[in-house]
Amino acid sequence: MSDVLLEVSGGLGRITLNRPKAINALSHAMVQQIAPTLAQWATDDTVDAVLLTGAGERGLCAGGDIVSIYHDAKDGGSGSKDFWRDEYVLNAAIARFPKPFVAIMDGIVMGGGVGLSAHANTRIVTERSKIAMPEVGIGFVPDVGGTYLLSRAPGEIGTHFALTTARMNAADAIAVGFADHYVPSDKLEEFYAALETVSVGEAVATFSEPAPESAIAGQQGWIDECYAGDDVQGIVDALAASPVPEAQQAAKDIASKSPVSLAVTLRSLRRAATLPSLEAVLDEEYRVSVASLSSHDLVEGIRAQVVDKDRNPQWQPATSADVTAEDVDRYFAPLGDAELGLSKAHTEGEQS
Repeated sequence: MSDVLLEVSGGLGRITLNRPKAINALSHAMVQQIAPTLAQWATDDTVDAVLLTGAGERGLCAGGDIVSIYHDAKDGGSGSKDFWRDEYVLNAAIARFPKPFVAIMDGIVMGGGVGLSAHANTRIVTERSKIAMPEVGIGFVPDVGGTYLLSRAPGEIGTHFALTTARMNAADAIAVGFADHYVPSDKLEEFYAALETVSVGEAVATFSEPAPESAIAGQQGWIDECYAGDDVQGIVDALAASPVPEAQQAAKDIASKSPVSLAVTLRSLRRAATLPSLEAVLDEEYRVSVASLSSHDLVEGIRAQVVDKDRNPQWQPATSADVTAEDVDRYFAPLGDAELGLSKAHTEGEQS
């Protein structure tokens, strides 16, 4: 059975991620299957809309296949560079897809799963949704356009989610800008059937319900205050000094993550906020991702969390105070002929 199921029924192009035992973790081969089909559907008059779902009950997609990245990074990283290149190009294609693209963000949606779904023009969450960009916990940095989305969340809420790796529920995801509509999970099958007979707008209007209130939105005051700076240690100190219990817990959560990944992530978020397009952000994320392949912390983080599972990564540098500007700068170094080049291609496409 294929890891991706692609079919057209009733004018609906269906993409089903089909690795339920791995919570539909995304591989390079899966990206290579989805991308050309999506390009074909964009101009196929028999396809009116696209629906993205994940097989099984656990989630849409737990992220990229990080065990493969671990082994590849130890061998030089060429495979991961190719994977990320194709993945980021697909992320941009989803964002620019000219027809309704409905992404069902049910269950666990992390990392690469966010890249496939949160750039869609119709994003559905359920009471089971658990959405996160947990990269700093494995010595990596939010990618797949994650820094674009996080940097455009209200106030500093995106910074909070990026540095703590906290999970968003359905209400949070809508409040933060990662999702649009709430549909209870027991209505999903009916919703899918309706998409083959009525417009996406009509189906959403019929089956969506008001989302519960977002707890994180009500905490924006202390979040904006504590995360205002451009220095990770200063943010941690502000959180630890806050009288708010959630802020103190955030300080503890951040302290366990890769210090260099935290610093690079914070700079990535600040830079992403100033960039003009998703494509420009993806170009920069690609530079950062490529640089991560030669870092100590990416291999060490995956080892500790997924391979050996001792949950005791030995980060280098060991503390935020030990991270230098030069440590961070190298992640943003231009790649010359190896640049992703999405921003240039997008600009040229708009002008032609």
